[in-house]
Amino acid sequence: MELGRAGPACAAALLLLLLLLAALGAADFDPYRVLGVGRGSSQADIKKAYKRLAREWHPDKNKDPGAEDKFIQISKAYEILSNEEKRANFDRYGDAGESQGFSQHQHRQFHHFHEGFYFDESFFHFPFNSERRDASDEKYLLHFSHYVNDIVPDSFKKPYLIKITSDWCFSCIHIEPVWKEVAQELEALGVGIGVVHAGYERRLAHHLGAHSTPSILGLMNGKITFFHNAVIRENLRQFVENLLPGNLVEKITDKNYVRFLSNWKKENKPHVLLFDHMPVVPLLYKLTAFAYRDYLSFGYVYVGLRGTEELSSQYNINVYTPTMMVFKEHIDKPADVVQARDMKKQLIDDFLSQNKFLMAARLTNQRLFQELCPVKKSHRQRKHCVVLLTGEGDKFAETYEAFLTFAVANTKDVLRFAHIYNERQPEFADALLMDEEKYRGKSAVVILERRNNAGKIVYKALEEAWQGSKEDNFILLDLLDQLRTDPGLLSSETVLADLRDELAPMFLIRWFYSTLDYVLDCWDSLFHSNWREMMPLLSLLFSALFILFGTVIVQAFSDSSDTRDSPPSEKEEATTKTEKNDTNFSKESNSRVPKKGFVEVTELTDINYNSNLVRLRPGHMNVVLILSNSTKTALLQKFALEVYTFTGSSSLHFSFLSLDKHREWLEYLLEFAQDAAPIPNQYDKHFLERDYTGYVLALNGHKKYFCLFKPHRSGDEGGTVGSCEDYDSPLHTEARGKSSCSPGSRSIKNKLHKLSFWMERLLEGSLQRFYIPSWPALD
Repeated sequence: MELGRAGPACAAALLLLLLLLAALGAADFDPYRVLGVGRGSSQADIKKAYKRLAREWHPDKNKDPGAEDKFIQISKAYEILSNEEKRANFDRYGDAGESQGFSQHQHRQFHHFHEGFYFDESFFHFPFNSERRDASDEKYLLHFSHYVNDIVPDSFKKPYLIKITSDWCFSCIHIEPVWKEVAQELEALGVGIGVVHAGYERRLAHHLGAHSTPSILGLMNGKITFFHNAVIRENLRQFVENLLPGNLVEKITDKNYVRFLSNWKKENKPHVLLFDHMPVVPLLYKLTAFAYRDYLSFGYVYVGLRGTEELSSQYNINVYTPTMMVFKEHIDKPADVVQARDMKKQLIDDFLSQNKFLMAARLTNQRLFQELCPVKKSHRQRKHCVVLLTGEGDKFAETYEAFLTFAVANTKDVLRFAHIYNERQPEFADALLMDEEKYRGKSAVVILERRNNAGKIVYKALEEAWQGSKEDNFILLDLLDQLRTDPGLLSSETVLADLRDELAPMFLIRWFYSTLDYVLDCWDSLFHSNWREMMPLLSLLFSALFILFGTVIVQAFSDSSDTRDSPPSEKEEATTKTEKNDTNFSKESNSRVPKKGFVEVTELTDINYNSNLVRLRPGHMNVVLILSNSTKTALLQKFALEVYTFTGSSSLHFSFLSLDKHREWLEYLLEFAQDAAPIPNQYDKHFLERDYTGYVLALNGHKKYFCLFKPHRSGDEGGTVGSCEDYDSPLHTEARGKSSCSPGSRSIKNKLHKLSFWMERLLEGSLQRFYIPSWPALD
């Protein structure tokens, strides 16, 4: 009876003791003590202390065994104290957690008990201790430098499955059992696993584009792909499988196995066949094919399928045991075989790593040459390469077969056999054979050893060309035996240039695949990226649309304005001219030119000379008309009519220069045009000075050159001095008989005949340019 009464009391005491121990354990973590700040410290002091400690204890810089745990504590302490709500909870209750449907008092009662005993978190709806929750992920934790320097390069050999998590993330807790199971399963198959804690590695999480937790993504060939389905085992396995290229493994039957195995010569690779009773290619085999895709070609034979009986019987396959065969130069017999009821990754890796190269591989690129013939690092790691330098075609087939037979019979760890085509790698052949006559058009054998990565080698060539005879075999075998005891036998030395890649795809093919990858990435981002990731693209798209529609609207209003302000039609202009006198320029211009379409012609004087010419902006030109006081009115009328259609160009300015005031300035310029454009000997009424009225100069002030328009002489092209023919424009054809103009006015205006055609050539840039050293002063 007393024991019965004592039982409940002991249980209650034990429970109370456990609660006290759990509370004391939780109280051990004090973020103020971790950061070394007081409870009244400001956010600036807390941030300063965090930065100092983070630099000191970052795992990439601090090699102390406990640096990573210390860094996690520092980050967790800063996460609590930098958040005012979490800091207030810690100051009040000694814990930074928030209640989830319970009061803060109830939260404190049950939280520590939950840490002492494991319960399903979904029952209490509490986030249990993050250190216990992340215990299974610790070996997968990634830091930014580790990701950039190690994980990204390694993703070209195997895909990575990466989880983004954080503290106080209930969804992270819910997917953890599935994640743990799938991570263990895929890691055993050869998939890389990574975990990024967004709270401690914000830079890496932002770099990966993960803006919420939990997130799962795949990394392969340096490319990131996000997982968007329900987190279950089948979906995750399928996601990893979809990361892999679809052409890694070829399905092999009785109809295509000969073609597949015969491709060893074209691809310069051994070929691997896996015989299994699974209808689909196992994920392990696909991952293996991806890892060794640069060295081997892979085929899969489903032994339960009709159409594989001949293949299975020829190679004596046990249909109940998975079998892997490697075929090299001879397709009738495998070079190596492995059988196991449970094909493990380690077994496959050991098997394939010993069969990565053909027995006498062809040197098609520098990487293959370096792997077949590594640089000597020590005496024990010394490797000699026996290279056959030969040609292509049936002429050299017999010598190659003899060399291959010798290689198969003398396979050793310290010897590697290879061959090379002289025509495809001429620099390599010339460096070793010195273009000697005895080797011309024949095969040769060279024994070499690489000394450094800069191309330095020591070598010895067989004295005579390689014929593949028994005598050649004995000579080569004797040299190899001597080489084991006397490395100095390789007495010649040279430096080889890098081999060119014979199997590299053409530029257009590489460009096509790069473009295709970019389009697929954009398509995937368009439908699967979250809004934060899509904001830059959407912003760019809407900006482009806004600019496009804005331009269209502005152009539409501009066109309507131009229509309202456009000059009158030719018929209206001709009719108006018949009613008005040609000598009245103001009235005539009002009928020809709309009010807003006038031609602004300013006089070029010493006041505006610098701004209108010397300091004229690049790309701008000033078109200057030369006139005198007596011809000013008539020439300005004609000049305005001729250049009106060119006033829409903002780079053209129009001026006139008084010949009476600035004759010396003009004659100085025209001296530079004497050869290319001789000035006619026209004289004015005093017969003392040349008449330059009607000359037009297009002056480029920035580049210091000008183009010259010479006045139209009345006798050219049938024109007469006393006629009004064509002196205005084709607009006047209907009113010639009615036009009233004086002979003097008509002859003066006729000087600018065809000025508009000259202006068109000016804009085309087809006029001759006369350069001057500097612009003279305009006095």
